[in-house]
Amino acid sequence: MIKITGLHKNLGGKDVLNGVDLEIKTGETMVILGGSGCGKSVLLKHITGLMAPDSGSIRFDDVELTALDEAGWNRYRLKFGMLFQGAALFDSMSVWNNVAFPLLEFTNKTREDVNRLVEEKLELVGLKEAIHKMPAELSGGMRKRAGLARAIVMEPQIILYDEPTTGLDPIMSDVINRLIRDLNKRLGVTAVVVTHDMESAYFVGDRMAMLYDGRVLETGTPDEMRKSSNDYVRQFINRQCYK
Repeated sequence: MIKITGLHKNLGGKDVLNGVDLEIKTGETMVILGGSGCGKSVLLKHITGLMAPDSGSIRFDDVELTALDEAGWNRYRLKFGMLFQGAALFDSMSVWNNVAFPLLEFTNKTREDVNRLVEEKLELVGLKEAIHKMPAELSGGMRKRAGLARAIVMEPQIILYDEPTTGLDPIMSDVINRLIRDLNKRLGVTAVVVTHDMESAYFVGDRMAMLYDGRVLETGTPDEMRKSSNDYVRQFINRQCYK
C-alpha cells in the first residue's frame, strides 16, 4: 500500500531521515521502532504530508505523493486516520463534537447519520458512556480512546498511531493495545504504529522496522526481529544499553 524509497530530510543541519526505504503492505500492522530523536514521528509527518522530503519517493498504491498539490494531499488525507501521542482533543469541545468533527467538516452527512457514526465508533472503543463529557473530565486512557474513535470515524484505509501507549499505566496500555489489534482486524485497515514500547510492538505488530541514524536498519516479523544478528536491534528490543 505504501512504498517509501530513499527518503531524506535535514532539519537544523541534521539528517533526521537519511535514505529511508520501507514498504507497508495492505492490511498489515507495521510497527516502526527506534529511540527518541531517531526520526519516527518525522517519518509519520512525511506519510501524512505535514512535511515534504528533501528527496526521495513516497507512493500510495500507484500515486506518487511527493508530486501532489495541496488539493491532491487533501483528498489523500481523507484515506487515513491518526491517533496522536497526546490524543490532541479539542479541549473546548465535548467528546461527541471531537469525534464528529471530521464528519461535520469534510462530509455532507445528515445530523442523524453523524450521530449514528459517532455513537458506533465510541461503542467500538468502549467509551459510549462518555459521549457528552469534556476532555478535562477524561482520564489519560479515556482521552486516547476518544482520539481513536475520532481516527476511525471516517472509516479510513490507514490508521497511524504515534506512541499510543505513552503516559499510560500498564493496564490501560494493554487496553489500548487490544483495541489497536481488534480494530484492525474488525475494520480491515492497514496500520502504522510508531513506538518504543516493545510489549506493545510485539502485541500489535505483524512486521517491524527498526529506525536508527535516519535509516531502516532491519525489517521483519516479531520472531525475526527477536533473532536479529544486528547489535543495535538486539540490544534495543532486549532493553540493553547500546555501546
